[in-house]
Amino acid sequence: MKHQMLSLTSAMLAVFSLGLAPPLYGDENQTSAPEGFTSLFNGKTLEGWKVPEGDNGHWQVVDGVIDYDAESEAPGDKNLWSEREYGDFILRVDWRIKETPYANPRVPIIKPDGTHKRDAQGNEITIIVPDSDSGVFLRGQPKAQVNIWCWPVGSGEVYGYRMDKSMPPEVRAGVTPKLLADHDIGEWNTFEITMKGDRLGIKLNGKQVLENAQLPGIPARGPIALQHHGGKRNGEWSSPPSLVQFRNISIKELND
Repeated sequence: MKHQMLSLTSAMLAVFSLGLAPPLYGDENQTSAPEGFTSLFNGKTLEGWKVPEGDNGHWQVVDGVIDYDAESEAPGDKNLWSEREYGDFILRVDWRIKETPYANPRVPIIKPDGTHKRDAQGNEITIIVPDSDSGVFLRGQPKAQVNIWCWPVGSGEVYGYRMDKSMPPEVRAGVTPKLLADHDIGEWNTFEITMKGDRLGIKLNGKQVLENAQLPGIPARGPIALQHHGGKRNGEWSSPPSLVQFRNISIKELND
């Protein structure tokens, strides 16, 4: 028994020394969808997704993941949309930000109620953050965007609803993340997005960041999109680019 334990310990040390430690949550490329889920990405092609017309290969599959460089040449919508529409569902998707070459000078400090912190003169307080920006659009609506970015409030907020001052205070607070659950830049993260009726729940890396948030007016059905963001001026990024990758995308439709 003692010999077996020593052998196991030695094997574990060997694994760690080779950099092959067991993967963290969301840190493994799966070969199939979880039980009850349908895969939306086969790891080889963009089958099942509408590549923007005129994109010229900027949305592509690299080493088994969807890779985007934020430089789509499509003249119109540059987002990557699913071919199918969905109503109520649980969506699981791994994502990571590759790099943050743009320093965003206008990042607000967001309070739990969704409003921005202000100074003694009533001006918004902003900070500079190395930033990349993408997200997941729900039911065909850019307003219903689950954010992926580097802001201190954390990924998972629904920017379009939080910033809509016509929305009730409880709606704006509800779409503001309860905690920062993002992993470090360059590391993989996992969203579990649950949409039922006009109610949204989001887990990020196993932590509940939104719970029963309301999205008033969202359509009953629509496609899902992976978001394009950013652009260049004189060869330099003029806003946070979507330098992102996605993998392990699967969905479970809820019929009850």
